[in-house]
Amino acid sequence: MTELDQPQKTLLLTGVSRGIGHATARKFAQEGWRVIGCSRQAFSPDCPWSGGESDHVQVDLSKPENTMEAVRKVKALLNGKPLHALVNNAGVSPKGPDGERLSTLDTDLRAWGEVFHVNFFASVVLARGLQQELSEGQGAVVNVTSIAGSRVHPFAGAAYATSKAALAALTREMAHDFGPLGVRVNAVAPGEVETDILSEGTDEIIASSVPMRRLGQPDEVANAIYFLCSDASSYVSGAEIEVNGAQHV
Repeated sequence: MTELDQPQKTLLLTGVSRGIGHATARKFAQEGWRVIGCSRQAFSPDCPWSGGESDHVQVDLSKPENTMEAVRKVKALLNGKPLHALVNNAGVSPKGPDGERLSTLDTDLRAWGEVFHVNFFASVVLARGLQQELSEGQGAVVNVTSIAGSRVHPFAGAAYATSKAALAALTREMAHDFGPLGVRVNAVAPGEVETDILSEGTDEIIASSVPMRRLGQPDEVANAIYFLCSDASSYVSGAEIEVNGAQHV
C-alpha cells in the first residue's frame, strides 16, 4: 500500500504564505495531505491547495500568548484526529534601516526577543502543545534551520543566526524526548534559496561559495521536508539535512 492509498494525513505548517512554506504546502497537498497552515497574513485565494482557507490559522508567533492560542485553534481543527507532521518553517530576520545586516553590537534587545519567539520558542510550544496528536499519528517534526546557524553569514543577522543554531540543538533534544512517543524530529538547513527576500549581493555568494553555482529552489527544500515526514525516512531522527548545493563543505 502506498501513502496515497492510506487514510489522509495531516500537516501543520508555519510560515505557509510564501517561499519555502508555500512550496512545502503545495508539495504535501499534491501528495494528498491535508494542510493546516499558519502565517501572519490572512489566507490568500491564490494558494493552490484545497481547503486552505478553512484550514488556515492567522497568528503572530512573536507573541507567546498567540502561539498558545494557535495550539488551541489547531486542536479544534483536528477535532480529535491525529497530526502526522509539524513543520516549523516560520522565521524572521530583521535588517537595519538600509537593509544592512544587524550584528551583536547593534541589534535591539526587543528584536532579539521577537526573533527567538518566532524562530525558536514557537517550535517547541507547538510541538509540546500537540504532542498527543503527534504521538497518535506517529508523526514527524521538521524544524527549518539555516546554513547561517553554523557560520557567520554576510546577510543573516546575529539574532537570526543564533536562533537557528539554537533550533538545531533543539532538534536533537526533541528527537531524544519525543522518540519514546513514536515521534521523529529532524531539521533541514537551507542555504541560498530563490525567494522574494534574497539580499543584494547573493549572486556573489553563489559564484564564490556554492559549488553547484546556482540558487536552490523552494521546491527542492520542500522535497527534503517531505522526505523527512514520509515513510521513506521512518528510522531517521535527530538529523539535520543540508540543502545548500554543498555550500557548507
